Amino acid sequence: MPLHHDQMHRPIAIPARPQRIISIVPSQTELLFDLGLDAEVIGITKYCVHPKEKVEHVTKVGGTKDLNIPLIKAINPDLIIGNKEENERGQVEELIQHFPVWMSDISDLESALDMIQKVGEITDRSTYAQELITRITYQFNKLTLKAPQNRTAYFIWRKPYMVAGKGTFIDDMLQKCGLINVFEAGRYPEITPAQLQTANPQLVLLSSEPYPFKEKHIREFRAILPNAAIKIVDGEMFSWYGSRLLQAPCYFEQLFDNQ
Repeated sequence: MPLHHDQMHRPIAIPARPQRIISIVPSQTELLFDLGLDAEVIGITKYCVHPKEKVEHVTKVGGTKDLNIPLIKAINPDLIIGNKEENERGQVEELIQHFPVWMSDISDLESALDMIQKVGEITDRSTYAQELITRITYQFNKLTLKAPQNRTAYFIWRKPYMVAGKGTFIDDMLQKCGLINVFEAGRYPEITPAQLQTANPQLVLLSSEPYPFKEKHIREFRAILPNAAIKIVDGEMFSWYGSRLLQAPCYFEQLFDNQ
């Protein structure tokens, strides 16, 4: 079998044309379908919701951090595609003992595009992957926002409050939008209302995932930061690093152009 390296620099022997693929990351699941691998994808997580009309009939193998290992073994894939951050290390290490497991490690647009290229290579869809990369690159290159460089806090969780910090893919998307992340520490640090007041962001973004922030939560943050602009945003556009990147630049322009 051909030898490939994943984004964690691990050598993996993968069939030349994998026929039984399990994806354990939602954004990478969508990518596989957009690369035309409908017949090859035999297992996904319960959080893999795109493309809706295709994923609903695929076997669900648990959550991204709570995989059904016995079911995966029974399905017997010839390739599993996961992610260093989204999947639980112990479960991945167990799967590695039985199957080829290709892992992504993504922190910015460049590594996301590298993932798309490599996934195209290991699934025999290089041409489709390169076309997708070209289109995504074009969309980001023409992204021009008139918004000022607002100091921004991006929230991913509530009780406790958690934000996206530096070194995350979300932070790179904020930079692409011309925004400045006020939280430097960690990757997804917990913060208190007092720390939020001290950071004093001009803009607060409340993500629709993984915590489902709604309009009702805006009042909660306005009480802490009465002078900040507060927006509910589509978390998929800021954190999904597969083919959904095609839609992100247009979404960013609509979200921030009149700010």
